[in-house]
Amino acid sequence: MYSKTHLLFSFFLLVLLLGACSSNEIQSKHPAARFFYPILDEPKIYVYRDMIGGLDEQFHRVYSVKDHLGHHVVVERYASDGRILEALNFNVDSLDIQDHMVVNRNQKKTQAAVYKTTYFPWKGSDQTWFATKFEGVLDSTLILQELKRTQLSDHASLEVMGEQKTCITYKDLTKFTLINPFAKTEKKLEMASTTYYAEGLGLVEWKSNGNKVHFRLEQIMDQTEWLKFIRP
Repeated sequence: MYSKTHLLFSFFLLVLLLGACSSNEIQSKHPAARFFYPILDEPKIYVYRDMIGGLDEQFHRVYSVKDHLGHHVVVERYASDGRILEALNFNVDSLDIQDHMVVNRNQKKTQAAVYKTTYFPWKGSDQTWFATKFEGVLDSTLILQELKRTQLSDHASLEVMGEQKTCITYKDLTKFTLINPFAKTEKKLEMASTTYYAEGLGLVEWKSNGNKVHFRLEQIMDQTEWLKFIRP
């Protein structure tokens, strides 16, 4: 016959074991993992404000999944009117991109061809290379998007939603090659920018050189709150 003390001890041991297996305890091998999005049981919506125009917003829906390939964090990007634009699937262990989905001009979700997968440098001297090709959102143009990223600092301080946060900052060079398969022409566009990832939060701000593009995290919503917000 078990004593009450033994049963109580067993109960607390079970609680500790369950807590140790929770999604919040999933560990990544990447040294920048503490600046990545948290592993959440429920989706969260990150609301970013256009700091130049003031009225435009972006919504990023962040959630975690697990399959035979391991744990993933999916980041879905939505326009201010609630239309989904794209989704990036990150492997938690490496923080590499596993899949990239883009909505084409017919509002159909399409799988992009991912050629290069690295997104976050492992060391300060590294340069990552993410390359993906997908259908254009306006016409039949194919778009090759390349992001090359280097680390600037891993201890910057930034105000995020009214609080000072330790951030890791990156210098990004994004290149778009617009390919017209019928006319057999190409047009190239480049944009240099700085991105900020806060400890325990993930992406909190990005701005282009020359300040033509500048978005900052304004709030984080629960999914039920967000659905009420975007539905008329």
